Amino acid sequence: MTKSLFTALLIALANPASAELSSEQQSAKARGIILYNQYKAVSANSFLTVAAEAGDHEAQYYLGESLRKKNHYMNAEARKWYEASAAQGDLYAMIQLGRSEKDFCKFMNNCPPAQKEPIEWLNHARNLVKPKADQGDAEAMYFMYELTIDDAWLEKSASAGNALAQYWMAIGVRQGDGFFLPWKRLEAIGYWLKLSAEGGYPPAMMEYAAFIYEDQGDLTAARHWIVEAANKGYESGVSSYGAYSAHSPSLYDFPLDRVKGYALTSLLSELDGGGDVQVYVNEALPEIAEKMTPEQISEANEFAKNWKATHPPLSFFPEKLSR
Repeated sequence: MTKSLFTALLIALANPASAELSSEQQSAKARGIILYNQYKAVSANSFLTVAAEAGDHEAQYYLGESLRKKNHYMNAEARKWYEASAAQGDLYAMIQLGRSEKDFCKFMNNCPPAQKEPIEWLNHARNLVKPKADQGDAEAMYFMYELTIDDAWLEKSASAGNALAQYWMAIGVRQGDGFFLPWKRLEAIGYWLKLSAEGGYPPAMMEYAAFIYEDQGDLTAARHWIVEAANKGYESGVSSYGAYSAHSPSLYDFPLDRVKGYALTSLLSELDGGGDVQVYVNEALPEIAEKMTPEQISEANEFAKNWKATHPPLSFFPEKLSR
């Protein structure tokens, strides 16, 4: 995920001498983040370590995330990288450290000395973002929501244009947050999903596609947002666009195009090892191929090659600040 100007500015102010990576280190970082976003944490670690050891705060953060998720708890190694990142002003790392009251090493009584207590990291992050949030910065207001779990900050961030906040506003309303008449609740869900989709958040695009189809029967708009999600590299968008193009199944009135359907479905094999997608590919691809000629399959392979060269890497788009 791309750093916002706001986050980059905070980091620059916190650590003017932040690391500059060589081309090889930058390439390793990029590859590591791609693999992390494909749920391939084990494969990601060696690449992220290259950039993390060179002092890159974002690689350090992702490495901390990867190690924490691999072990299902905050262990000493993950905390080391979070602290290295947080020391350079990385807000995501500060928040994760602030949430680390239940470190496994505390139960084992073998924690290394911490730079700060969790509450100190949270307070430090709050002191950095609160002034910008008070000035109406959308991302800063979202950070304030993460720091306080106060829904008022979430709504402020969403109203100021943060696509992730808009998505979570829609999910919250759908789950019963707020007081609405039934049809007004639906309007609010659609309102926030539409804004988030237009703001470029792929999970919202897929949610909005389903919403406008079910609520309004608008097939044209639903197809548009599925294609947009696929164009962003979102796994759900690519798999849906492929399946519906091949009419396997036939939904949303997509034109039959087995070449495209086979090609897009085959691309999902790249995610083998992440998210159990290969099970789906192994079932779906032969079903599509049964109705194709060898020439069409050859054409589909070329289509897949061109798609991969002209589109972002496949991703599950996990939230950068995970729980």
